[in-house]
Amino acid sequence: MWRTNSENQEIVYQIILKREIIKTNDGSTTIHLPEWNESYHSKHGAIQEAYHVFIKNGLALFEAKPISVLEIGFGTGLNCFITYLESKKSNQVIDYVGVEAYPVVTDEALQMNYPKEINANESTIFERLHECQWELQYVLSDNFTLTKRKQFFQDIQDVAAFDLIYFDAFGFRVQPELWSEAIFAAMFKALKPNGILVTYACRTSIKNAMLSAGFSVEKLPGAPGKREMLRATKAV
Repeated sequence: MWRTNSENQEIVYQIILKREIIKTNDGSTTIHLPEWNESYHSKHGAIQEAYHVFIKNGLALFEAKPISVLEIGFGTGLNCFITYLESKKSNQVIDYVGVEAYPVVTDEALQMNYPKEINANESTIFERLHECQWELQYVLSDNFTLTKRKQFFQDIQDVAAFDLIYFDAFGFRVQPELWSEAIFAAMFKALKPNGILVTYACRTSIKNAMLSAGFSVEKLPGAPGKREMLRATKAV
């Protein structure tokens, strides 16, 4: 029986793979896939990378304005969690959409030590991020709503819906198809005019794919342990 590429990807992912929880260099945990030698977050520090890439070089540019955020790769929920904490701190209104094709099992996600390491008394909220059902919008606070979508990235068809995209897919080395011109064309379409996409990655082929999709692209200093990262703008 013939299968679509998406179905084949799901079969490969389900067959794989041993999964282990490891501690990164800043004390925070992540999930590691030994057969791919790939982790959900940087081994140099999961929390510090998330703050550097997605908050400092993404969310902070919007100066507490109400915004909509699309996360490509919801994963362990770390990026969503720290964005929630930022919304609480600054009173910023955020509508957050997290897309994930292969959701992390809730019991596994709740083994992450992010509330403790961030010194945030918000373990209940972190649990709620993972207990929320898919495809439904949840109001987590007066300022923060969350919708999780179980969806392949190549199936995203939003148009001018988001101010900011956190692009946190698995790395190019293991899933180059997620870093293609076609994917970034969909991201470009999903952003509002002058919207921004940030990612931990910085590879010439990725930058070129962004440029071909219509983005203006800049290299920025990377998180600890990484030299550079990319920020792309839908300039109009």
